[in-house]
Amino acid sequence: MKVLVADDDPQLVRALQITLSAHGYEVVVAADGHAAVALAARERPDLVMLDLGMPHLDGVQVIESLRAWTGIPIIVVSGRTGSADKVEALDAGADDFVTKPFQVDELLARLRALSRRAVASSDEPVVSFGGVRIDLAAKAVTRDGALVHLTPTEWRILELLARNPGALVTRRALLEDIWGTAQVTDTGYLRLYLSQLRKKLEQDPARPVHLLTEAGMGYRLVTGGPGRKG
Repeated sequence: MKVLVADDDPQLVRALQITLSAHGYEVVVAADGHAAVALAARERPDLVMLDLGMPHLDGVQVIESLRAWTGIPIIVVSGRTGSADKVEALDAGADDFVTKPFQVDELLARLRALSRRAVASSDEPVVSFGGVRIDLAAKAVTRDGALVHLTPTEWRILELLARNPGALVTRRALLEDIWGTAQVTDTGYLRLYLSQLRKKLEQDPARPVHLLTEAGMGYRLVTGGPGRKG
């Protein structure tokens, strides 16, 4: 398994290279955010480990850049301990967060867990409709072959609908899955995000035939022929 380590601390990077190599990982390294994004595109690692406080592009910007085209597991290893930093990184698309200093055994265990998750997700289906292709394993969406950039929240809504093609997904289920129980009565969020998804994925966003609204209940993704207006 190939791991991309992105950190501007040369001593830590060297230590991780030695440790990970000793446990059978192939390691490639980047000292700044730009290099991390470029290496990820060129080397196609199986997992990315990165710091938040890198030059040129910070860790969150790197995560956002990667999430525009890949679902590769990302683990943040950072000296920042504030909950706001963790929330920002996880919301941007990171899969895990480890605070420096860390125990090597714990870090290796987290890498193994993410590796297993990545292998399991390789069998995820691809959902297609109207020129749109949703790759659930890669967490990537294309339309007529061109990559469609979705925000993390847009992706989570689309993913939940795509995992239940043709089925009604209630507003409550979507709200609880994405925002938690505190937001279960606020459907304005859903209307906004569904509108954005239709603009990006429907041929005629004003007359959707795939991302449909079931009045008073929820939403439905129709992958076959034209559906009802939503």
